[in-house]
Amino acid sequence: MGLLAFVHCVCDEMCILILNRVYLLQLNRCRVHVYFLGLRPLVSGNYISESSRVGTFIPYWLRNIVVQTFPDEVLDLDKSVRTLDLTQNKLVEIPMEISELVNMQRLILASNHIEQLPSTMGNLQSLKAMILDGNRITSLPDELGELVKLEKLSISGNMLMSLPNTIGSLRNLSLLNVSNNKLKYLPESIGICSSLEELQANDNLIEELPASVCNLVQLKSLSLNNNKVNQIPPNILKDCKALQNFSLHDNPISMSQFQQMDGFEEFEARRKKKFDKQLDSNVMIGSKGLDEGVDL
Repeated sequence: MGLLAFVHCVCDEMCILILNRVYLLQLNRCRVHVYFLGLRPLVSGNYISESSRVGTFIPYWLRNIVVQTFPDEVLDLDKSVRTLDLTQNKLVEIPMEISELVNMQRLILASNHIEQLPSTMGNLQSLKAMILDGNRITSLPDELGELVKLEKLSISGNMLMSLPNTIGSLRNLSLLNVSNNKLKYLPESIGICSSLEELQANDNLIEELPASVCNLVQLKSLSLNNNKVNQIPPNILKDCKALQNFSLHDNPISMSQFQQMDGFEEFEARRKKKFDKQLDSNVMIGSKGLDEGVDL
């Protein structure tokens, strides 16, 4: 048996008897019996070594099964977990032992009640994507900077008031979403995230951007809607040569200020080139379906 998915059903102790040949298990909106979370039988009879091919790693989707604590059985699987999705549960905390999942590449814990991250998360050296949207997180540990392979970090809809300076150590980060928090500023160290292509910081309290943002030469999209931005680094359009989309809806800064900045004409050329490509790839498209790249 390959993929087995349970959706919106009741999973009792009898279900586990059919799982001995399952390699991918999805549990969405299920009422799960306590025995069903004894996941070790799913890998019994298999030898999983540290040098095993990627195909032998086991992903777990445990969405919306209304668990309030992190399943110990998942932690017991240590090196076999590559993807873990516990979206839309009632988790309040992440256990320190999560650091034992050393081969995990994707951690998705959106829509829970998590308030903080353990410092041991810095040990997840294989992690490439971490999705924590819709929780109650007030701060991020300095150890976040130890996740050097991280490419995608989404932590929108939380209660963050600041980001750690160590975020600058995330040199492989290409997408950062910190929208809908309580951020008043972005750290200077964000300018060292040399691979950053998309930065979303909508719905915060940000008044200005650090000058170091001009160092983000790979940045293509910057969204700062509904903040308090009254000034931006004067050279951002000139130095961020890949920038194609700059969204500043509902901020004090005016369009005339934006148009007078150095590099505006070059930015406009990039924006229009992107716009033309969108038209070429969409034969039938409504005028409301395009983002022209500059929103003030």
